[in-house]
Amino acid sequence: MTLTIRHMREDDVESVQDVARTSWNSTYEDIIPLDVQANFLKMAYNSEQLQRRLEHSLFLVAEEGERIVGFANYSTVKEDGSAELAAIYLHPQYQGKGIGSSLLKRGIEELSGVRSVWINVEKENWSGLSFYAAKGFEVVREFEEDFDGHVLKTVRMELIVAK
Repeated sequence: MTLTIRHMREDDVESVQDVARTSWNSTYEDIIPLDVQANFLKMAYNSEQLQRRLEHSLFLVAEEGERIVGFANYSTVKEDGSAELAAIYLHPQYQGKGIGSSLLKRGIEELSGVRSVWINVEKENWSGLSFYAAKGFEVVREFEEDFDGHVLKTVRMELIVAK
């Protein structure tokens, strides 16, 4: 497997949308109703939103050969040295191959001055929770939120990168 981690480009939008849709449907099929997933994907991963993220955040893609198989999206580093990891998503057949770890490592390397990385994970997303825990993220708190009419149980996690 020849894997390349690089910055997202404008011509990657459709591939990123495909990864988002495929991974969301696979990860959340028994957790979040399909119509709620579809509404979220339409809102968060439409072309305009992706263009905005491309311009105002760190957006990395993982490419195997010519195919985008995953991505990670980070906020810029705030004054307190923290950054938000908005998403790491992979095509289901590419999970467990070290790609998510590569996207996490590269993101942290590129976030100048980052001291901590935060992420919100759905409580029933066992693969996500175990992935982040294995990388050193610790649970900070749990809360419920209204997610388009669906109650989402969210786990807030933090990774201390540097003191």
